[in-house]
Order: sequence, then structure tokens, then C-alpha cells
Amino acid sequence: MDQSLYRYADIGLIHFMAYPQCIRGEGPILETLKEIADDPFFTAVEITWIKDPVVRKEARALLRQAGLKVAYGAQPPLLTQKLSLCSLDAAGRRAAVDQIKACIDEAYEIGAAGLAVLSGPVPDDPARYAEATDRLVDSLAELCAHSAAQGAMPVVLETFDQVPYGKNALSGPTKDAVAISERVRARHPSFGLMLDLSHLPLLGETASDMLGTARDHVAHVHIGNCVMRDPGHPAYGDEHPRFGIEGGEVGVPELAVFLQELRRIGYLDPARRRIVSFEVKPVAAFGEASSVVVANAKRALQQAWAMVRG
Repeated sequence: MDQSLYRYADIGLIHFMAYPQCIRGEGPILETLKEIADDPFFTAVEITWIKDPVVRKEARALLRQAGLKVAYGAQPPLLTQKLSLCSLDAAGRRAAVDQIKACIDEAYEIGAAGLAVLSGPVPDDPARYAEATDRLVDSLAELCAHSAAQGAMPVVLETFDQVPYGKNALSGPTKDAVAISERVRARHPSFGLMLDLSHLPLLGETASDMLGTARDHVAHVHIGNCVMRDPGHPAYGDEHPRFGIEGGEVGVPELAVFLQELRRIGYLDPARRRIVSFEVKPVAAFGEASSVVVANAKRALQQAWAMVRG
């Protein structure tokens, strides 16, 4: 890879997406993490909950040995348990907040530099959208305070789609996410947003609109693909297939445009070197292998970066 990109960002891989058998906090976590640790292409990795405390301790040692920057994705505990930080049911929202507090504790234990969450779905009653947004802000503020009591690890909110065949998340369109971020930042300035290239088509936004709108709030970035025009496709919706898959929305040209916009807004900055992580997943119906999908992603990034103007 062109070494100049490493001047601008840490290149990461979302472990639990590339190896979906680990998404529930179990499975071959150490074996698959070692594959990433062995690969000098990556300078960062994103993990999620690890239920076994012994495995968690061993994972921490492995990641330290590899010298990888670590981020923690708390989306899987929310999604797999159908928990929502914007729930209008008090008990349901409390369960979601308590789960993420436990994830924050884990993230500190393993040495993560940041932790990401998602909002939860749009309420069934559109008239209660503003109320659900208030509940989300309350949840995020409580989580930021829980993290701040232990150290300086920021909490970030990932934006998702609002389509029924995806996640249909309250947050949501970039302009709405920025409004939420402004409210949380009034109390917790380290808070920010995570933006994902694979969600951009599902939101009906362009790279310049998304990144321009959120430029002062972007704390973390994912790059990936989606399928949205063929309901019969095995990766239809928010499933993060490989770059360039037939029927998909993101290939090398679209990735190059996204990287160019990241340069334009100053996210790719040698003085800060924030994370840009692949979020790619093998499509089981096609018999795809994790290793090949990851190799595809690395080639796509190499080609796209070569197209970015100085």
C-alpha cells in the first residue's frame, strides 16, 4: 500500500464483521484476532463484547503485543438483544443503558481508545420522534458520564439508515445526528459521530453532503458497501458485503470519492491520525471466505487511495 495513507489515518478492520461467528461475544475470537494481528496492513482493530473474562484477558495481551490501536463496537450487544437507547419504554431503555455501561467497563479493561453505539429504531408512532430523540440524548449523556468517571475514552454515535430493509434507526440522517451531537456535546465535549460509507446510499446522501454536514462532529469512520436495489440479493440491506459485489452500491470509484471528501474536511490529518476501518462481511450464501473478503477490501483501498488528489 502507498505508505502515505498511514500518515493520515490508522487503517482498521472490524473484527466482528469480518468474522461474524464472533458477533455474539463467543466463538473463535482469539484465533481470528490473531489473523488480524499477524497482518501488518492493519494498524487498528475494532472488537466487540467478549463474554469469557479469560478470553478477554488473552485478547488484551494479544492486541498489546501486536501494537494495534483498539476501538470497541457496542452495536452487537444492542442489535443481537434488540435493545434500544431511544426506547420510550423506561425499563427497555434502562436495560440498553446498563448493557452499554458494562461494555464501557470492558472497553477500558481491554484498552480501547473509543466506544461506539447506535440509537435504536425509529418509534412506531411518528408523533413521538422528538420524545425518542430526547431519550436518546439522555442515554448518551449518561453513558458519556460513566466513561468519563473512568478515564478519557470517548463515546460516539454511529449513524444508520432509516429504511425498513435496513436498521431503520432514529439516527438516522446526518443533519439529525449532528443536532443530537450538539446537544450531547454541550455537556460532554468529547462526544462525536461515526459515519459509514456503506450507510451513505441507504440514507440517500452524497459523500460531500454527509461529510460536509458533520465535519465538526466526525470522530470515527467506517468504509464498506451495501445492496439496496435487489430485494432478492443475499446481502440486501445493511449487510456490508465486499467492495464491488454485483448489485452493490460501492466500488473503488465511490470509495475514492469518499476518501477525497475525508481529505477535504480535514478528517485525514497527519497531526491526529484517526481511524478508518473496513466494515466488510463474507456473504454466506456465496460461500465467501473472510480472508478473501478482507483481501478484496485492502486492494480496493489501495486502488482508491491512488485516485485521491493531493
